[in-house]
Parts: sequence; structure tokens; C-alpha cells
Amino acid sequence: MTIAERNPLTRQAGSQTVADYLALSDTRGWELDNGRLLEKNVGTKSGWIGGELYFLISLFLKNHRLGWVFTSEAAYKCFPDHSDHFRKPDVSFIRYGRLAGEELPEPFITIPPDLAAEVISPNDTAYDVERKVAEYLEAGVKLVWVVNPDLRTVRIHRADGSIGLADERGQVSGEDVLPGFTFAVADLFPKTVTVP
Repeated sequence: MTIAERNPLTRQAGSQTVADYLALSDTRGWELDNGRLLEKNVGTKSGWIGGELYFLISLFLKNHRLGWVFTSEAAYKCFPDHSDHFRKPDVSFIRYGRLAGEELPEPFITIPPDLAAEVISPNDTAYDVERKVAEYLEAGVKLVWVVNPDLRTVRIHRADGSIGLADERGQVSGEDVLPGFTFAVADLFPKTVTVP
């Protein structure tokens, strides 16, 4: 086998496996989509917004010990119909009592999060985003937030199939997934700063 054949990134799309992912020297920012290693599209703005959302949830959880919040490096292999498939939501949350012994598993979390949030990046297609939302809901995620930096909105998808939308004048709540948690949509987006 040549060096190129051994490199999972040069293999034919659709033939890559979890073992190929684990063989990467740096696994940050990669997802496995039905046997295709894909680098997550992250722009400066979308990365910053994901960080803000993580910070807001993390701050809330300091005073309300409800569960675990994760950044985009938490890999979820919780899709029973897809063996060579995992996702890394930009932000995710799992309630206490769902992880065995409250131990953080490596390298994958094999249960769906209670909440998954995706921040749309410049190279994301509408098809890819909708597919991720459908996968999350099908896997058992109760609440999915899709943050659109250009429109400055948060689209809320629920397990019961209902969908809500909040613009930057509105607020989003954690509903029964993160009870008591709310944030102003405007707080997710960069403000214009005047330097003295």
C-alpha cells in the first residue's frame, strides 16, 4: 500500500472509517459523514458565535447544575443506522444522569445530546444544514438550534416537529431541555466597537 493509499484523506470518498479518523494526527474540526471525512466549515464569525453560545450556557450551568455543555470537539456517534458516521455540533448539552457514571467517554459520545446547536458558516449549504437537523432529531435530540449569522436569527427545531424562529429582537429559551435558561439573540452577534 502506498503512502497516499494509507492516508485516509486521499482515499475514495465514502470508503473512510472511524479507524481512519482516529489515525489522523489532528482530529479537530473533522466529521465523518457516511464514510466521508469532512472538514467542518468554520468561519471567524461563526466560530466566535459558537464560543458565545457555549459561554452563555456554561455560565448558566455554574449556578444551575443540570448537565454538561460541550464545544464543537465533542463527537457524537449516536446514529444507529450509520456505522461510519458521527457529528460534532458547534455546541451541545447533555443532562446529568444520562452518561454512565457521569464519566466523559472517549473518543465518542454514543448517546444523542439533549441539545445540539449549529452555527451556519460561509461554506455550509442549506442542504447540509437541514440534513444535520434531521439526523439530530431522528437520533433523539430534543432541541436543535440553527444560528444564522447573516440573518441574525436562531431557528428552533423541537422533537415534536414544531419549529420556531427568533430574530435579534427576541429571546430563545432552553425550554424543558435547559429549564430556566434564556438568552437574547442579539447577545450572540458581534457588536460594533468604537475604539477611543
